[in-house]
Amino acid sequence: MGTSVKLVFIYFLMQILGALFAAPIGLVYGYVVYGQLAVAEIQPMLMSMAMLFGFLFMGLYLWRKGYLKNDGRLYSPVSASYLVISLIAGWGIIFLVDFVVSGLHFLPDWLDSTFEALQSDVLGLLCITLLGPILEEFLFRGAITKVLLRKYDPWTAILLSGLIFGIFHINPAQVVGACLSGFLLAWLYYRTGSLIPGILIHILNNTLSVYLSVTYPDADTVRELLGESVYPVCLGFSILLLIFSLLMLNKYKLPDTDIKNLEL
Repeated sequence: MGTSVKLVFIYFLMQILGALFAAPIGLVYGYVVYGQLAVAEIQPMLMSMAMLFGFLFMGLYLWRKGYLKNDGRLYSPVSASYLVISLIAGWGIIFLVDFVVSGLHFLPDWLDSTFEALQSDVLGLLCITLLGPILEEFLFRGAITKVLLRKYDPWTAILLSGLIFGIFHINPAQVVGACLSGFLLAWLYYRTGSLIPGILIHILNNTLSVYLSVTYPDADTVRELLGESVYPVCLGFSILLLIFSLLMLNKYKLPDTDIKNLEL
C-alpha cells in the first residue's frame, strides 16, 4: 500500500515539475506572439504543456523503475473479440457512472473551469483524450494494481486499486465515478495482465466526455441530455450490456499467464 501511495505522490510531483518546465517556454512563446507576457491568452496552452511534460516525466520514471517492462502480456491486445467485449463493458460502466453521478449533483466540481480551458487547446484535448488515459493506465494498472496484486488477495487489490484511482482525481464530482471505473479497469488488468483493454476503455470514456461537453455544454450528465423519458431505457439497456459483457469476459478463455484468473 505504501508503494502505491508513493507512486501517486510522485505523479503529482511530476506534474509540478512539468509546470516548472512549461512556464518559461509558454511565457517566451507568448512574448514572441503577443509582444508581451500575455499570461491570460496563453493559459490554456500553458496548462496543456504542463500536463504533457508531467506525463512524459512520469512515464519515464515508471519505465526506468521497470514497471512498464513488457513481460509478453502488458501490451498484448489479448484478442479482437476480447477488446470489443471490453469496450461494450466500458460503455455500460459509463452509463452506470452517469446514473450514480447524476444523483450526486450536490458535489462540487472544482476542476470545471480547468477542463474548459484544456478543451479550448488542441494539445489539451490530446492530453485529455489520448495521452492522459495511456499514462493513467501505465500508472494505475501497470504499476499500482500490479504492486497491490503482489501484496493482497485479488479482490482486496482490485478494491484498493479502484479506491486509489477515485481518490486520485481529488475533484468531488469525479471521485465516485472514477472508483467505479477503476474497479472494472483493475479487474480487466488482473484477468489479462494487459493494459490495452483498459487503455481503450479509458480513451472511450474521456473522448465521449469531451465530445458531450463541447457539443452540449448546458448538459452536465447524459441523463440531462437524453431526458427522463428516454434515459431509463438507455440506462437499462446499457446495464444489461454491462452484465452480459462481464459474464462473457469472465468466461473468456485467456492464454496462460502467471496471474490466477479471478472469478466473479
